[in-house]
Amino acid sequence: MTRTATTQHGPPVAADAFDIGSTDDSLERMIELFAKYGDIYRVFVPGRRSYTYVVHHPEDLKRILVSNHRNYTKGIGLDRVKILLGNGIMTSEGEFWRRQRMMLQPLFHRRVITQFAEVIAAANDALLERWEGLERRGEPVNLTDEMSGMTLGIMLRSIFGRDLERMSAELGGNPFEVVTREQARNLQFAYKFRSLTRLVADLIARRRESGEEHFDYLAMLMNARDKDTGAAMSERELIDEIMTLVVAGHETTASGLNWTWYLIGQHPEVEARLHAELDASPVGAERAPSLAQVEQLIYTRQVIDEALRLYPPGWLLSRRTIEPDVLSGYQIPAGTNVLLPLYLVHRHPRYWKDPDAFMPERFAGEHEAERPRFAYMPFAAGPRHCIGEAFALYEMLMHVQRAARAFRLVYEPREPFALEAQINLRPRHPLSMRLERR
Repeated sequence: MTRTATTQHGPPVAADAFDIGSTDDSLERMIELFAKYGDIYRVFVPGRRSYTYVVHHPEDLKRILVSNHRNYTKGIGLDRVKILLGNGIMTSEGEFWRRQRMMLQPLFHRRVITQFAEVIAAANDALLERWEGLERRGEPVNLTDEMSGMTLGIMLRSIFGRDLERMSAELGGNPFEVVTREQARNLQFAYKFRSLTRLVADLIARRRESGEEHFDYLAMLMNARDKDTGAAMSERELIDEIMTLVVAGHETTASGLNWTWYLIGQHPEVEARLHAELDASPVGAERAPSLAQVEQLIYTRQVIDEALRLYPPGWLLSRRTIEPDVLSGYQIPAGTNVLLPLYLVHRHPRYWKDPDAFMPERFAGEHEAERPRFAYMPFAAGPRHCIGEAFALYEMLMHVQRAARAFRLVYEPREPFALEAQINLRPRHPLSMRLERR
């Protein structure tokens, strides 16, 4: 279906209709459409028999996510995610979402996060020991699988604590490894993943019966109370929040680390400056530094920020208007799907010099005033920004701090590089790296 490329009653209309945001080639086509139409355009979606609007201007993003956020609900793709995660904080809406968010927010306070230092350090210990063996044998490392496995291990241990080992022993293996073993996020995976909810329900019942004390996210969720009513979460609510943490709590971090190493490995000048900071800082030699300590690694953080700019794991946000709104001077009807492609916002040539270049120093403090606040937001923004942002950055900073002191990772492509832009932004093929001891 071909439609006119201009209209007098709204922003430009893309010439070709397609299910934007839902097709495998959506990112590729959105790159072309952005270059052609600029900050706002719309695409007719045959499956929904309506227009979907695509916006890139930071002021529009601010309005959607912050200043007028109550006029927007989650948009396209929510039903698919809901099948996988249930009605947890990532998919719920309205008053129920606000209640859950208020109950979960204290669990991700800096003081709480730092208490998981040993969990994060232990996962890095195991990974570095494995890498030492690979390096001695001259074998490459499957970086994509390694980052996914490490971050999943951190998240599972943070959620289930010492019960993770008991559960794995009883079942003859870690039942949650299906998350890293199967990369597709289709209905078959959703069925297998949701079948794990019975294990979580059994664990909740066992803990309630035993009355044992634990320090992990399951215990904190079980103890959380609504500030107005004093009510605890129901079993179904607990399970949905736990399943959300398992998936969302590890996939974005794994993706961010994957891209960080990919970029470091191709920019020796960045790698040299990173090594210099880690070698000179007393924090660089710490096995389990606190969150406050790793935040002293200024250039390391800039490297991670720049990787998240170029390859934001959550590359596309979707919202739907409740009442009509105005974006970039155009009337947006009620019930309209609106897409916010962070991949393109982060590379907007109006706000980023050499937008496709990997330049961590652009995140130095003196450059902050050069761009609008909402030109960069890998963890989204506003009331629905990622609740685990500080935890994810803690994991990433500690891992890079530990691993970059021990190894250089050299990218050795085995297949042509290509992006896979689905729920998360990932390489279509796992990244292979050669390990070199420092």
